[in-house]
Amino acid sequence: MKGAISPSDWDVIVVGSGAGGMAAAIAAKRHGLSVLLLEKHHQIGGSTALSGGAIWAPLNDHSAQAGHPDDPQAVRQYLDQVVQRAAEPALREAFLQAAPQAMRALQQAGLRLKARTYCPDYYPDLPGAGMGGRTLDPAEFDARQLGRRFTELRDPLAQFMVLGGMMVTLADAKNLLSATRSWTAFKACLPLLLRYAKDRLQGHHRGTRLVLGNALAGQLFAMLLKHQVDYRLNTKVLELQRSPDSTRIDHVLAQCDGQAIALHARRGIVLATGGFAWHGALRTEHYPQPNGPYSMAPEQNTGDGITMALASGAAWGRCAAGPALWAPVSLWQLADGQVIRYPHLVWDRAKPGLMAVNSAGRRFVNEATSYHEFVRAMYASPEPAIPAYLICDHHFMERWGLGLALPGGRPRRHLITQGYLYQAPSLAELARMLGLPPAALQASAARFDGYAQSGHDPEFGKGANAYNRYLGDPAQQPNACLGPLRTAPFYAVKVFPGDIGTAQGLAINGQAQVLDTQGQPLQGLYAAGNDAGSVFGGEYPAAGITLGPAMTFGWLAAQHMARHPPGPTPA
Repeated sequence: MKGAISPSDWDVIVVGSGAGGMAAAIAAKRHGLSVLLLEKHHQIGGSTALSGGAIWAPLNDHSAQAGHPDDPQAVRQYLDQVVQRAAEPALREAFLQAAPQAMRALQQAGLRLKARTYCPDYYPDLPGAGMGGRTLDPAEFDARQLGRRFTELRDPLAQFMVLGGMMVTLADAKNLLSATRSWTAFKACLPLLLRYAKDRLQGHHRGTRLVLGNALAGQLFAMLLKHQVDYRLNTKVLELQRSPDSTRIDHVLAQCDGQAIALHARRGIVLATGGFAWHGALRTEHYPQPNGPYSMAPEQNTGDGITMALASGAAWGRCAAGPALWAPVSLWQLADGQVIRYPHLVWDRAKPGLMAVNSAGRRFVNEATSYHEFVRAMYASPEPAIPAYLICDHHFMERWGLGLALPGGRPRRHLITQGYLYQAPSLAELARMLGLPPAALQASAARFDGYAQSGHDPEFGKGANAYNRYLGDPAQQPNACLGPLRTAPFYAVKVFPGDIGTAQGLAINGQAQVLDTQGQPLQGLYAAGNDAGSVFGGEYPAAGITLGPAMTFGWLAAQHMARHPPGPTPA
C-alpha cells in the first residue's frame, strides 16, 4: 500500500511484517483497534516468507487428530530438560499457556494450519519429547487470492524453488527426483508442473502455489487485507519517542516517501523487526568467534527494533545458551561478487552416505543432528572445524545432491569451476584439494563405511534416534542414515557457522511488554519474534520454535493493548 500515512494517530503501530508482526496486527484489528503496520522492505513477509513455515505450538487443537494427543506435563518436562535456566521459566510458561489460544484465535480469523502427523522433537530420547502433533504447518496457499498484491509478498529464496519460480515441499522434491522412475511420482508431479506453466503463461512472476513459510506469510497477508489493516511498505522507523507530558513510549518517527513523520500510538507499539542478524557491531558483541556474514535472515534484519528499544531504556533478555539459532551454511560466490548462501537444514546431512569432517580430516559430529547442534559441534570440535567439510560419493550425489549441487545428473560443472563444489577421483586427491591430511580423511571414510555395513555408528550415533531417522532414508537398512562412501568421483562443500536468526533479544514479560533494566514494563512498548529474547534462551527444542512464540507473543501483545484504554491524544 502506497501513499501518505493518514491519519497520524492510531491505536496500535506494528513495526515489521513477519509472522509476529502480522499476528499482532490482525489480532488488534479484530479487537476493533485501529492498526498501522510499517515495513521498511518493499515486500511484506519478513523472515517468515523465507522460512520453512513450521510453527511449534504444543497442546494445540490438532495434535490429537494427528495421532499425538499432547500432555501439558510432558511438554513441561521436556522443556525443563532442554532449556533448563537458559531463559526465564515464567516466560516459557506464558508461551505454553497462550500458544493454543493464539493458534485457535488466528485460525478463527482465517489462518489454515495442519499438524504434522510425524515430526520428532529435536531431542527425542528425553522424557516428554513429542513424536508429532506439536509442530503445525501452514496449508498450501493460492496466491491468486492476493490479486495484484501478490507482487507485494516477499519472494522465497531462489535456491528453494525449481524451474525458476515453482515452490516445492520435501515431498514434492522427492517426487520430482523419482518422476522418471515411478508412475506414482510422475502423477503427483504432473499437476504441479501444469499449474506452474499456466501461472507463467498468465504473466505471474512466479508460481502461485505457495508452500512452507511463503504460504504462511501469504495467508497472513491475505488476512491483513481481509481485515482492512493499514500497512505501508518502504517505510523505515527511525526512533521511538515519548510525549513531553507522558512516560509512555507512544510515538514513532518514521521515514516515508523521503519525509520524516511522527506517528502516535494510543495503546502501543509492537516491535517485530526480525532481530539483529545483520547488525555488524551487535554480532561482534554477542556472537562467538570466528563468525562472518553467514546469516540466512533477510539482510534488512539489522536490529532496528532492538537498538531503538535499548536507546529508550530497554534491557536485554536472558539468553544463556547462545545468541543465535544456528545452521551450517555453504557459500557460492558469483562472478559479480554476489554470495548465495545455502543452509544445510534437513535435506542432505542426515541422508545415508554423507560424512562431515574438520580440518584434521576427522569426524566431529553426528551429521544427522539438528542444524543448531551441528554448528555448536563446529565450535566445540577438538580440531578447527570452521569451515567444516561435507563429503559424499558419486552415488550420494546422484541420489540426493549436496547443497546447491542438484542430484540426478543436473549440471554442476559451474559450481566446481566457481569454487563452491569440490570434485576429485579419489579421497586422497579430494583431501589435497581441501587442504586436509589425505591419510586421515581416508581413514575416517573407511571407518564410516564400516559403520554403514554394521548399521551402528559408535563414534557419534548417526541414525540412532527418531529425529535422525525422520530425516534419513527409510529404504536404507539397517540404518536410515548410514550408507557407503566408496564410489568415485568424490565431492565436498565447505560449511560455515551460519544462523537462521537471532535468539538474543529484548527482555519481555508474559504479556509481550518490553522490560527496562529494573525489570519493569516500558509502558506502550511490546516485542515479538526475534526482537524479543527467545523463550528457550538460545536452545532449539523442535521444528518451529521461532514462529510459534513469534505469533503467540504478537497475539498476546494485542490482547494486552485491547484491555487497556488509550491515553490522551497529545495536542
